Amino acid sequence: MSRLQRGLNTGGTGTTQHGTSRHAGNNDRSGKSFDELKRIIHNKLVDKLDLSRVSDLAGDTLRREIRLVVERLCDTENPLLNRVERERLIDEVLDETFGFGPLEALLKDPTISDILVNGPHKVYVERRGKLEKTDVKFRDNEHLLQIIDRIVSKVGRRVDETSPMVDARLPDGSRVNAIIPPLALDGPSMSIRRFGANPLKLEDLLNYKAFTPEMAMLMEACIKARLNIVISGGTGCGKTTLLNTLSSFIPHDERIVTIEDAAELQLQQDHVVRLETRPANIEGKGAVHTRDLVRNALRMRPERIIIGECRGAEALDMLQAMNTGHAGSMTTLHANTTRDAQSRLETMIMMAGMELPIKAMRQQISSAVDLIIQANRLQGGPRKITSLTEVLGMEGDVIVMQEVFRFKQLGIDQNGRSYGQFEASGVRPAFIPRLEAAGIKLPANLFQERVLLRD
Repeated sequence: MSRLQRGLNTGGTGTTQHGTSRHAGNNDRSGKSFDELKRIIHNKLVDKLDLSRVSDLAGDTLRREIRLVVERLCDTENPLLNRVERERLIDEVLDETFGFGPLEALLKDPTISDILVNGPHKVYVERRGKLEKTDVKFRDNEHLLQIIDRIVSKVGRRVDETSPMVDARLPDGSRVNAIIPPLALDGPSMSIRRFGANPLKLEDLLNYKAFTPEMAMLMEACIKARLNIVISGGTGCGKTTLLNTLSSFIPHDERIVTIEDAAELQLQQDHVVRLETRPANIEGKGAVHTRDLVRNALRMRPERIIIGECRGAEALDMLQAMNTGHAGSMTTLHANTTRDAQSRLETMIMMAGMELPIKAMRQQISSAVDLIIQANRLQGGPRKITSLTEVLGMEGDVIVMQEVFRFKQLGIDQNGRSYGQFEASGVRPAFIPRLEAAGIKLPANLFQERVLLRD
């Protein structure tokens, strides 16, 4: 018998709570439902373990030892369980103890891109661009709150009545947003944007027809030649995934500083400094905003600065950094078109509280940004790069831009999915001499006007 098992008092009956779960109604041979049996065993495990012994163990050893304890409890409570039921019960009790309870099965499914929890009894997922309801349920609001608290506490965040909204992340980098009562009227709500342990590579996005090899060639050249890039798009269109993928083109001998609200980027380079904002404490003090981190990053001798998402006054500091020796920097922002992206940048500069003339703002943008990549999530779920647009400069008070590649939607198929074609506009970018000066030579016919790929 292990030392952990010796710390278990087998006396007591434990307590049960009545609720609804995906296994409710499946009765075992002793008359208890599967879920009731799981709660009894979990409560006994939590109540009777010798926590002083548990703290001496770690990692796989701890999980292995507790698995033996759970097996003993299963045999004690219901020795008539068949092998499949017993293994499922043991796995779910371990998930409840070490993992994220009912969410574990969803988190292990690689086909799921989003998990949306609308209260304890409504859990939706997105698969291949389609939302569907699952039969996964939490016992009650308290159970869901426990799982949310377990997630956010792992990254030093908190969620309670004084701070009812929180952004956090899972160990695999997936982004979590949670909001609880009194702001959420129907119980705690949570959304999980999945970022798998193995991020999508360039080949994956090409296979999904998110863009064409010609577009990939131009984006790779721009990154290696240290052009400043803005990725714009709506919510859930794949901006962060694209930023992760494009960052793989950055040479490994460059120093990169990343700045994010909730760390999502998974850069492959060695020389990366990752910074993350911090919310205010319970007294409303100690908040560290993106703008503070951008200013600090400028003192850290970065060669490139990557901002996970620009959404406020930090846009001004980012543009100044791009204009003052940090060429090759990248960021994302929310916008529906490349022209909207320019307008959004102007609005964010105004949020800095500086009353700059509109022409001065546009001069900052036009001199800092070289390429805007527009990503969109089309009807039916496909995610595409719909435009690669070069920022040329100013003519009077207007920023001049020209589209190099685009996706033209042609219609909707019988499954409700958008389809169309990628096109080259026939425009040769003005920054080609900069690429050639960096030793990058693109094929002469790359920009010839034509249809690149039909989807």
